[in-house]
Amino acid sequence: MRRIKSLSLLLALASGSAQAQQDPNHMHMQHMAGPTTVPSSPGQAAFGAIQEIVNLLQADPKTDWSKVDIDALRQHLIDMDEVTLRAAVRKEPVENGLRMTVTGAGRTLEAIQRMLPDHAREIDGMNGWTVKAASVADGVDLTVTAATPGKTTKIRALGFMGIMAQGGHHQRHHLAMAKGEMAHHH
Repeated sequence: MRRIKSLSLLLALASGSAQAQQDPNHMHMQHMAGPTTVPSSPGQAAFGAIQEIVNLLQADPKTDWSKVDIDALRQHLIDMDEVTLRAAVRKEPVENGLRMTVTGAGRTLEAIQRMLPDHAREIDGMNGWTVKAASVADGVDLTVTAATPGKTTKIRALGFMGIMAQGGHHQRHHLAMAKGEMAHHH
């Protein structure tokens, strides 16, 4: 993540330098206007995630633009939004862990069915956990268990979104999706 932020900063600096070279009065005018602060956030998380990926792709001379699919990344980010903000979650303690029944309707249900089974496979075994996803009529049962009581307590404390946020694969996953290296399931 630090690497991505550094790259974004370098791109921003390079962009500012290029603008100053194109307009010699730019720096002078900026100085006369006084110090300015430019927000670092683009104002919306999905837009910012896409902007960051696009900047990385543009900075990489090896990018195969014939495979790039930013629309697939956008659809995945919409799924993430649906699951994060609109899914209903019913938690039930089970032996050594937690079962979460994640439900929704329409677009939210589709997002749950696309995301949770893949995510369960991705984090199964992480932190010494066993993670299983099973389809139910209006969503997915996500069950996370551990062999030790200390880990069980952590699972229950994290709950659904804490468990969904596990692992550093999200950023790599988004870049691979944008590069067309993995399909977004529709």
